[in-house]
Amino acid sequence: MALPAHHTKHLSALHYPFLSTSFTLAQRDDGLSNGTALWLGAQCLSLYLASLHTRRPASLRTPRAVELGSGVGLMPLALASLGYDVVATDIPAVTRSVLGPNIRANAGAGRVEVRVLDWTVDPGEWKWDVEHSVTPLGPVDTQEGLLAPPFDLIVSADTLYDPALVRPLLRTLHALSELSIVAGRAPPVYICLERRDPALIDAALAAARDEWGFAVERVPGRKVARAMERGGVRWAKSEWEGVEVWKLQLTPG
Repeated sequence: MALPAHHTKHLSALHYPFLSTSFTLAQRDDGLSNGTALWLGAQCLSLYLASLHTRRPASLRTPRAVELGSGVGLMPLALASLGYDVVATDIPAVTRSVLGPNIRANAGAGRVEVRVLDWTVDPGEWKWDVEHSVTPLGPVDTQEGLLAPPFDLIVSADTLYDPALVRPLLRTLHALSELSIVAGRAPPVYICLERRDPALIDAALAAARDEWGFAVERVPGRKVARAMERGGVRWAKSEWEGVEVWKLQLTPG
């Protein structure tokens, strides 16, 4: 059984069980970035999303997912193991130090492309045909066949903690949702957070609804708990108290 992240931050390598498979995840506890170690949100959200997953008919295209703030890569690897093609994004320090190496070390999980996505870059400047970065600096060589919108699923975990990042994050989620509208419907956005700063969390969720046009709904805690139990995780409530899963969905127009 996987242990809660706060019990394993001292470990440089994790052999992480997920459903019927397992991943090898390197992590750093060196203060370089919040994204270089595993956090609770990714653990809880990956199992909740697994509980929603249904096997697609062979005739349908492979669904696509994108994650903001992929960190050590647990979420993209989990989604890939469920049958998604995944774009895993983070800042350069994270993609170079842990995210890229972890995705390469678990290449058998499925298709995962690692790219830099700087939330502070205007979405009008994004480039989906550049191998290593959606938000590249300077001239770039383009490449065909890379994953791009529309996405069927947008996810982010452990990314609501800094007031300065709230607006850039919401703008990025909004832009990804707009790029992924198909037949008049935007994809679901699932975010998982720890309620360390209730005022910040409440303000961010209100802004998502009132400023950015998302329908905002909390997933009941009992559903998350059941999903974790089905995934083989039976932690004491105190181990993940304060973790919340929220569903956002853009209303087109």
